Amino acid sequence: MTAKTDATETGSRQPHPGAVTAVYQVSGMSCGHCEGAVSSELSELPGVTSVQAVAATGQVTVVSESALDEDAVRAAVDEAGYELTGRA
Repeated sequence: MTAKTDATETGSRQPHPGAVTAVYQVSGMSCGHCEGAVSSELSELPGVTSVQAVAATGQVTVVSESALDEDAVRAAVDEAGYELTGRA
């Protein structure tokens, strides 16, 4: 049995060998619903294979097939109703 964490992770696809992991700082997340909203929007970006958002730290880890355009990440976070403050 695994311990429950205060994080929401989307995507179960295995990253390919050239996968890129980026950690972003997002302000305004305070609960599981917030994590889910941010994760859902980011998961829709082309090439994203997984997203893990942690409200407690404000960090969002995104794994993608190639580097993501930061403006696209910012737009997705904005669409979810939160603010991307930069890379963590």
